[in-house]
Amino acid sequence: MHTGTPHTAKAFDQDMDHIRSLIAEMGARAEAAVSHAMRSLIDNDKILAEKIRVDDKIIDRLETEVEKRVVQTIALRAPMADDLRELVAALKISAVIERIGDYAKNIGKRVIQLDSRHFLDSNDQLEKMGEIAAEMVRGAMEAYAKRDVDLARAVTSRDDAVDQLYKDLFVDFIAFVAKNPQSATEIAHLLFISKNLERVGDHSTNWAQMIYFTETGDNLPDA
Repeated sequence: MHTGTPHTAKAFDQDMDHIRSLIAEMGARAEAAVSHAMRSLIDNDKILAEKIRVDDKIIDRLETEVEKRVVQTIALRAPMADDLRELVAALKISAVIERIGDYAKNIGKRVIQLDSRHFLDSNDQLEKMGEIAAEMVRGAMEAYAKRDVDLARAVTSRDDAVDQLYKDLFVDFIAFVAKNPQSATEIAHLLFISKNLERVGDHSTNWAQMIYFTETGDNLPDA
């Protein structure tokens, strides 16, 4: 829905295209950050883990640019109804993606501090959790690009699997450290990593819910 003159509508469309491209870049970088964080963990690649921290600054800058563009567009175009809803959603989505980048960065920090890998050598559940979390970010990014509510709904349906893996891992962590008290520091780092992955899942779900609301004006059922 566009208001104002055709010239104003065209200008608004150009503004929105630019904002969407910024969010698309943020999403791609956030998905890569999560994938790289898990790869650094599995491969014990501390150089890759450090790179995530450096790359996160780009995501932060992109969020700042989205905020600036949204405020400028609201001020200059005075959008109403659907247009305003999409702008507000863009602002919220950029904040969600920035947080996903932060969670990936937090995982990278833990990888750098991780000295032993006894649990990881005997349990692949954390790797599975990371794969699903990265897939959720990728799915949310695709749903946003295609403005596809079915893809958005599919993202939210994966969150239960991430939550269940987190619960299962917590039990495994407790059991492992009870038998291997010398691994307490390793388990502490892995517990924080699993929590960050759980939060990636939550924020991907929030992103998908915002896409659904932007496109339909309704909240996602059973969200």
